[in-house]
Amino acid sequence: MHATLEQMTVWGLISEASLLVQLVMLTLVLASLASWYLIITRSLALGRCDRLGKVFLRRTRQTQELAQLYRQGQAENDRDAALERIFRAGYAEYAQLRREPGIAADAVIDGVERQLLVAISEEEERLARGLPLLATVGSVSPYIGLFGTVWGIMNSFIGLSQVQQATLSTVAPGIAEALIATAIGLFAAIPAVIAYNRFSARSGVLGARFYAFGNELQGRLHRSLQTSPSLAQAA
Repeated sequence: MHATLEQMTVWGLISEASLLVQLVMLTLVLASLASWYLIITRSLALGRCDRLGKVFLRRTRQTQELAQLYRQGQAENDRDAALERIFRAGYAEYAQLRREPGIAADAVIDGVERQLLVAISEEEERLARGLPLLATVGSVSPYIGLFGTVWGIMNSFIGLSQVQQATLSTVAPGIAEALIATAIGLFAAIPAVIAYNRFSARSGVLGARFYAFGNELQGRLHRSLQTSPSLAQAA
């Protein structure tokens, strides 16, 4: 039995909604919780990746010996040290190719470039984690809420057809409980859409920084090869 106009509360309307509408609301609440968990964790991860990248970039530019920087690296112990992992992947390939006898300098640089592209692609994939779920919640939640609203209003009109005299007190509770589903759907969707757009933009900025760093590292390694007598002769 629906509450009267004077007794209507949000929790009361939710508790008296039909089972299907309650399941819709529960689904939207779970989706909202999942999106907020991703919003918090991804925001912290992207912020830390940005800070660590800037620190490592300064270290790289202030260090003359990249071999020493490579030996001091600790990127394996920090999942947010994306820029350092890219450096370690590129320099490891460079060090390995340099040891091969008779290899040309261009072949070394080509190998380093391929390894850097692979490492950057892996880091871009890390940055994109969680974005598909945020996009799904942001795009689907309003429609799920609308489905619950339509179903609730339909039940209200079916109940209305069974009474002889329709008043506001008999119609309002059913429509109100149905509209709560749409409100929950919007509550789940709006933060997810905002976070998706923000994280996509930040990931794009970090990705551009990765490629710029890869080009800078490749240039430094190329200059190092030009000063290597054995590879200069092989070239």
